[in-house]
Formats: sequence, structure tokens, C-alpha cells
Amino acid sequence: MNVLNFALVGLSTAAIGIAAGAGALPDPVFPPWPLFSAFLIASLVLAVTPGPGVLYIVARSLAQGRRSGLVSVAGVALGNLGNALAAALGLAALFAVSATAFAVVRYAGALYLVYLGVRMLQSARAGISAAPPTQPAPLGRIFRDGFVVALLNPKTTVFFAAFLPQFISPDWPPLPQTLALGAFFVVIAAVTDSLYALAAGAVAPRLMRARGAPRLARYLGAGTFIGLGLFAAVAGTRDVR
Repeated sequence: MNVLNFALVGLSTAAIGIAAGAGALPDPVFPPWPLFSAFLIASLVLAVTPGPGVLYIVARSLAQGRRSGLVSVAGVALGNLGNALAAALGLAALFAVSATAFAVVRYAGALYLVYLGVRMLQSARAGISAAPPTQPAPLGRIFRDGFVVALLNPKTTVFFAAFLPQFISPDWPPLPQTLALGAFFVVIAAVTDSLYALAAGAVAPRLMRARGAPRLARYLGAGTFIGLGLFAAVAGTRDVR
């Protein structure tokens, strides 16, 4: 975290210095640090929550080892980035039309986050099963499948559309903000997915027997969704007042 802070401060200082020489300051793409730290924590918790992409990565790692798992991570990350880009472009076009649309999407996003949390709580008892493929596949196909698994998951784009507005400011252009936050979330998810791949490739038998850990992760993710949705609703009410 300290390295990340130093990197952000260094990049921000350099950008401000260049802009100051040009006579103008750039629009911020990241929120102020207190809100950005909340974004990082929420992103980390949500990224470690198992979903279709994680299940695919774990399955490939269990079947073909760490290398295939890491290739799967790259494919899933690219698909998630495509979803983040689609959500960013859609939000930018919508928010450019009306400030009311921003508030509508914000509240709709808050409700959707709570809905996801409730559904995750309901399905927590079902557990997680990630059966690995029986036949080895070439790395190119593994990358392609990971990309398709992530890109064709409609909930991912809707999630970005619900999650990102909680951390962007209506006073600045939404496109660079949503693109930056979306890309940052994809990077965080790629790191956590890589840990899943490395762990699954190294301790596959123990992962298959540890059924309680995925269930706990689902409860944690559900609490994060619901808490974030309620926080967004309360914050939106304060803004209106």
C-alpha cells in the first residue's frame, strides 16, 4: 500500500507540474484519498469474492497447473477491461445528457448492489464447486476461453455501472474517471486472481476439501455489496439535501 501511495503521489505531482507549466490543471481521474481508499478496500474485498472468472481460473489451475491458471487470469482480465470500458462509455454518454440521470443511476446502482448482496447471502449455503476440465487445452484456447467467460458475463458490465458511480464526481468529466477506476479495479482483480491461480496450482487437494472458505468469502462479499449500497443511498440523500 505504501508503494502504491508513493506511486500515485509521484504521478500526480508530475502531472500537476506539467499542467502548471501549460497554465492549466488537469481534471482529476481519482477521487480524494479518503474516498479512494474506500474504493481500494471495497475493490479488494469484491475482487477476492469467487465468481465465474475465479471459478474458471481455479478449474484451469487445478487441471493444468500454475501456467495455465495465469494465462486464464490474463484472459479474464482482458474481458473485465472490456466490460469496464463498455460501462464507462455508457455512463459517460448518459451523465453528459443530464445531471438527473447521474442521480438516477447512482440510486439504481445502490439498489442493485443491495440486491446482489441479498442474492449472494441466499446462495451462500449452496457452496462453490469448480470441477476442472478433464482434457488439457492449449494456452491460446485457455486465454480465449477466459476472455469470453469474463466478457460475456452481463452482470460484470452492470456491476461496473452500479459500482463506479459511487466514487466519481459529477463536477468532472465522467469518462476519464470511470475508465481510470475501472482499469484500477481490473488490475486489483488480476492480482487477486493470480493468487487464486498460484494457490490452486500449488495446493489443489487442500482447496478441494476446504468448502468453508468459499462460503465465508461469499458472506464477506455479500456484506460488502449491501453495506456499499446502503452507504451510497445515504450519501445520495445527503447530496440532495
